[in-house]
Amino acid sequence: MSGFFGAISQKDVVTDVFYGTDYHSHLGTKRAGMAFLNKGDFSRSIHSLENAYFRNKFENALNDFKGNSGVGVISDTDSQPILVNSHLGKFALVTVSKINNSEELTKHFLDKGMQFVETSQNFTNPTELVAKLICEEDNFVSGIENVHNSIKGSCSLLILNDEGIIAARDKLGRTTITLGKNHLGYALASETCSFPNLAYETEHFIGAGEIIKVTADGYEVLKKASDKMQVCSFLWVYYGYPNSDYENINVDQCRYNCGAALAKRDSVDADFVCGIPDSGVGHAYGYSNERKLPYKRAYTKYTPTWPRSFMPQSQETRDLVARMKLIPNKDLVKGQKMVFLDDSIVRGTQLKDNTKDLYDCGASEVHMRIACPPLTFPCMFLNFSQSRSTLELATRKAIKILEGDESNFENYTDPTSANYVAMVDQIAKTLGLDSLMYQDLPDLVEAIGLPKEQLCTHCWDGSSYF
Repeated sequence: MSGFFGAISQKDVVTDVFYGTDYHSHLGTKRAGMAFLNKGDFSRSIHSLENAYFRNKFENALNDFKGNSGVGVISDTDSQPILVNSHLGKFALVTVSKINNSEELTKHFLDKGMQFVETSQNFTNPTELVAKLICEEDNFVSGIENVHNSIKGSCSLLILNDEGIIAARDKLGRTTITLGKNHLGYALASETCSFPNLAYETEHFIGAGEIIKVTADGYEVLKKASDKMQVCSFLWVYYGYPNSDYENINVDQCRYNCGAALAKRDSVDADFVCGIPDSGVGHAYGYSNERKLPYKRAYTKYTPTWPRSFMPQSQETRDLVARMKLIPNKDLVKGQKMVFLDDSIVRGTQLKDNTKDLYDCGASEVHMRIACPPLTFPCMFLNFSQSRSTLELATRKAIKILEGDESNFENYTDPTSANYVAMVDQIAKTLGLDSLMYQDLPDLVEAIGLPKEQLCTHCWDGSSYF
């Protein structure tokens, strides 16, 4: 996953873009960059985040930037922003994308005698590929339509040029862009949590496939939103920051609803409820209040020196960081029966370690409740679990234990079937849990509050538009 922030104003926006981009740090840990436009000249800086935080990398350079318009991005894929000089003029580009047909599109341009100057880990830089698709056409709108029609996957983007900022949301709206406004100008962000402390109010949720151009004085729609949308459901379940909104639906409220939905189906005997920090907490509050069980912090997250562990490419590093930053509270756990809420189970390695820690602390029973259905299909539209083989998913590993291989996994996706029950029981056994319950997909859809056809649920049921 990645996230971006842009601003254009009657005043200098360097501070806004710096802090606004930093508010997207939960979406990426690899690379970050900012670009500003000042009197026709671009300035840009890109840094690796693999050994430091965004603020540490960019704070000392803020005095080097000036401009009434700028964009920033935190990326888990490529070095951005890209600066382009083309027949469309000079522009800076940031993207949130997943391009499944990158090799095919790269060959398309190489066969035409064109070159790529940016590389990321020996593959074509996705943002440069998007820039080339834009520049195949005679104007930005047609160029963005070319991006949407050519890419298999997803792409949302911001273009900064001397006329303003052009924002274009993914063709099916899998990722989001929101327009914010204050008395001096506008901001564009992946996450609305970046708005309040910078004095922006939400003005407009950009629709699927919609293209707008923003200046300090206002904005105009260059292409209307599509009537077909499939926004990623996992934004609410896991990715989003608690006080962000997508489609005018609050992340933490949705998580509360998810936990409450699980509680309505559950009758397990327990002494208290706890959420795995951070994203499990909202789900746990909903469960706790619905079942009238006390909420306690059996786990505390230690964050001063331990960054997010979701995205590091080394599995050994992911497991180590995940284990080190969660500290169990033995005094709360000993002799207790507890229900734990978490957003999802991917591989299950971290959860298995968490469960062992709780039993080592003297827990009597550990019951796990997961806020989404079992992850069974690989994500094709975001960079979620990009480094993991499908065979590493907890569901596929359980099916392999039950059948000898996982080739018949589709027989295990129906929550009313005996196969599904056997799979969940096997996952619970593998992880050392006393019981395990997943969210039913209809309950998750209801918790979000959008029609099923407007949500991407591919990683749970394999459905999608492509």
